[in-house]
Amino acid sequence: MHLVAEFSGDEIAEALRAAVSAAEHLGVAVSCAIVDGGGVLKAFYRMDGAEVAGATLAIDKAYTAVAHRAETQELKRDAEPGGSLFGLFAQAGGRYVTFAGGLPVWWNRRVIAGIGVSGGSPAEDSACARAAQEILKGYLPLGT
Repeated sequence: MHLVAEFSGDEIAEALRAAVSAAEHLGVAVSCAIVDGGGVLKAFYRMDGAEVAGATLAIDKAYTAVAHRAETQELKRDAEPGGSLFGLFAQAGGRYVTFAGGLPVWWNRRVIAGIGVSGGSPAEDSACARAAQEILKGYLPLGT
């Protein structure tokens, strides 16, 4: 039997607030998404003034982080011509994103959620996603 950790709506909302707070601190407007371990959208927030494309990208970054069990920026090199994942961007209806801002949440050697942020620079998106990730990690029971 495998135990699976799940986040409550309140915990997810707190994680989104942390990402938004980080974005405000950085002076950027972003879209933030959190998906569950199956890639299903659990929560989304778009800040006033955030770019239009960021809404789709944030959701797809979160999905990619879960689907590939990796930070989205880690997929970039392998997705380039000649890489082992070349053509990845064209798979799954174009949902896979290979630039910064998508992070998985691991527990007990499983990815149980994904976070995606888009609208800032790669470093800003990553920082905002990491703020949300830290909140979610804080709610996890101890696992192996």
